[in-house]
Amino acid sequence: MTLIFKQLFNFLKLLNSDTGHNQLAAGLACGLILGFAPFLSLQTVLVLMLVFVFRIQMGAAFLSAFFFKFIAYLVDPLSHQLGKGVLENPSLRDLFVEMYNMPIVPMTRFNNSIVMGSLVLSVVLAPFAFFAFRTAIIKYRILIVDRFKKTKAWKAFTATTIYNWYCKYDALYG
Repeated sequence: MTLIFKQLFNFLKLLNSDTGHNQLAAGLACGLILGFAPFLSLQTVLVLMLVFVFRIQMGAAFLSAFFFKFIAYLVDPLSHQLGKGVLENPSLRDLFVEMYNMPIVPMTRFNNSIVMGSLVLSVVLAPFAFFAFRTAIIKYRILIVDRFKKTKAWKAFTATTIYNWYCKYDALYG
């Protein structure tokens, strides 16, 4: 339980830091795809490679993947229907037969209706989630963080030695 709270506090710390809003939003959107994908699959490996190669906030991706796993479980009936519709589409049958006979592609488990539906759903929702998260982060930083930092209470707190000790500790041990 403390691990969850630690991750939430680290995410709040990221929201209040100078980390770019695009990096955070991309991390949250990648977390959506990670949360909807099966844990040990090729989709997960590909998204993790994107997270490691590009400047995407890894903590945001993992935290949002944790929460999107619960949403994916609730959306499984919709994912099953969507995946079943895609897999049973006669015009895509030859493509799926060809993909199944390839060496690595069957590791994606695309022939499972829930996996296929979750993949389609997450890939369609990811761009919308990116822009929604980006807008929410920008508004949060403008409306809440900037106003809070202008209050007398925050200015008084930052003048204390406890805050200075925390800043030194955070700089050393992060």
